[in-house]
Amino acid sequence: MPDTHEWLVTGMDCPSCAAKIKGAVAQLPGIEAVEISVMSRKLRVTATAHATPPADIENRVKSLGYGIEAIALAGSTPTAHTGADEHTTQTDAPWYRTGKGHLVLLTATLLVVAWGLALLLPASGNWPFIVACLAGLIPIALRAFAAIRAGQPFSIEALMTIAATGALFIGAAQEAALVVFLFAVGELLEGVAVSHARDGIRALSTLVPKTALREKNDMMEDVAATELVPGDVVIVRPGDRIPADGKIISGTGGVDESPVTGESMPVTRGPGDPVFAGAINNETALRVQVTRAAADNTIARIIRLVEQAEDSRAPTQRFIDRFSRWYMPAIVGLSALVVAIPSLFFGQAWSVWVYRGLSLLLIGCPCALVISVPAAIASALCAGARHGLLMKGGAVIEATAAIKTVALDKTGTLTMGQPEVTDILCLDQHSTAEVLALAAAVEKASNHPLAQAIVRKAAGMALPPVQDSRAIAGKGVSAMLDGQIITIASPRHATQDGALSSAAAAQATAMESEGKTVVVLYTSTALALIGLRDEPRQDAQETIRQLRSLGVTPLILTGDNQRTAAAIAALLHVDYEAELLPEQKQQTIRELAARGPVMMVGDGINDAPALKQATVGVAIGSGTDVTLETADAAILRNCITDIPALIRLARSTMGNIRQNVSIALGLKGVFLVTTIIGMTGLWLAIMADTGATVLVTLNALRLLRTKPAGLAQKN
Repeated sequence: MPDTHEWLVTGMDCPSCAAKIKGAVAQLPGIEAVEISVMSRKLRVTATAHATPPADIENRVKSLGYGIEAIALAGSTPTAHTGADEHTTQTDAPWYRTGKGHLVLLTATLLVVAWGLALLLPASGNWPFIVACLAGLIPIALRAFAAIRAGQPFSIEALMTIAATGALFIGAAQEAALVVFLFAVGELLEGVAVSHARDGIRALSTLVPKTALREKNDMMEDVAATELVPGDVVIVRPGDRIPADGKIISGTGGVDESPVTGESMPVTRGPGDPVFAGAINNETALRVQVTRAAADNTIARIIRLVEQAEDSRAPTQRFIDRFSRWYMPAIVGLSALVVAIPSLFFGQAWSVWVYRGLSLLLIGCPCALVISVPAAIASALCAGARHGLLMKGGAVIEATAAIKTVALDKTGTLTMGQPEVTDILCLDQHSTAEVLALAAAVEKASNHPLAQAIVRKAAGMALPPVQDSRAIAGKGVSAMLDGQIITIASPRHATQDGALSSAAAAQATAMESEGKTVVVLYTSTALALIGLRDEPRQDAQETIRQLRSLGVTPLILTGDNQRTAAAIAALLHVDYEAELLPEQKQQTIRELAARGPVMMVGDGINDAPALKQATVGVAIGSGTDVTLETADAAILRNCITDIPALIRLARSTMGNIRQNVSIALGLKGVFLVTTIIGMTGLWLAIMADTGATVLVTLNALRLLRTKPAGLAQKN
């Protein structure tokens, strides 16, 4: 039976670091799987039992120059180490307390001393600079040799060691010392930049309170939020964060769900309503029954989704990873040719061309290129998660950016998902208010969605007392008022009962042609026609407008009848296909995908096949767990204008990636040429490489400041 172990790795600040660790650990005997995440800093290894002790894995990682600390897996025996959840909320140490910070301070101090001695004691020669160079180079060289032993000869540490050592041999000690210092600064800046990117996930993990007030045996007790299990009842006081996903048992008030969904306005929640862990109770005390354990609450699921999404690489990133694997050996070969050809075949000075070849090694390092894509992807995932826009990885982001068609489910996605009274047409002397009160009195005992819509419409009105309310199977509802039977039924049944005139029937047909469901309130004759319809969301038209402004074609796919679908489509000015079974929706998506990338947006179990078939499937708002698991992306706010916002975020991310790749390749291209012709040297080469890495990382971090409001203003 394989054993699985997990560690927290410190000092890992870029994908090349992760690749180095993964490659080194994978070569150990008995290793079956290695998973590593730069953002969460977690290393997870599955190995044949007793084949490779955890201590050997830790030693291999330490030999590469990284720190490592074991994490107790869920369900395992607790150890002396800190739990994984605590690691997630742990902040990075200040830069001056890290190993890279120590190296920067050491090399900086020695470099200043060396320059001071050169000014005060010129006779000391290059020895102070040689000492400064070696002091900073030895830790780098040890990491390079460890990587070589692990089968990775073309690491940045190896290139740095060759370049600095070669510079010492040709007498360029001052530049060698400066290059080592700049390299240390560059690595430190990478760590600081990635730490800012981690803040997005860290901010999510701190939303859930540490403790909860649990009700047990009529007593209140403070417990750790991680101890809560489904079925527990907790008291959430005004101003407190809700400690777990749950359902309100008692209490009604405004709940601020913005930390989870990004929805800026508090929403009123009452008995029976679900609430999220991390949401803030603004008003009255709430009794909440826990429905999910801490490890499975909404915040934890979002964090897992963001962390797991890192492993879903965008096609662009996969290409760059393949490119960098042959790019590094090519740069080493080119450097060797730059050294050898002019000196061997054209009689040029060896020292000049060795110097240029070493400079070429440094400028050719692919760090900036390798980090350009994952840094942008990680920033976009964190920015989206903070505002309720979840995407499962770089491949989803890249596919979303290319979307040409968005297929939308109607009920619950474009519409409110429940019928509302739209028309009350009185057919006798009764007023609209009297008709509505009478209809609500008849319907109040019914659970039918149409009955509930009429009762909601009459909320706050005084209802007349009725007796003997009963459902008429397949027809409607009736009740007795003042000795007279009052019925609510469809126009067809009202006509069969002889209560609906031909003129009134024509009016009912006209209302039905507008996509409304019509019911008739009647005694022996019709009293009123009541029209109901599942109305479009208030933001539906704005969503369609924004999609068109992005060059995306919207389309309604629904299982509803043709008449209702046509009415909603006409209101929104969009094409539609109606009366589709789940498999027919899936087939339609397949046909659309053959013509270009298509996004499917839905919220029900019946949408799951179509979501899976689409280039990008998006679950929205109150989507079921099945839909959320099937979908490639999710919109937590019940707001469909987030659909174009999702596309804008993806396009902004891909634009950021293109900028990063251009910066990385552009700077390298310029300095490769200037290095070969002798215009730039070692220290400028390492500055260009470090500068490019820092520039692309900082550019990627701009995505962290992205907000839905800002996205909605862009086209």
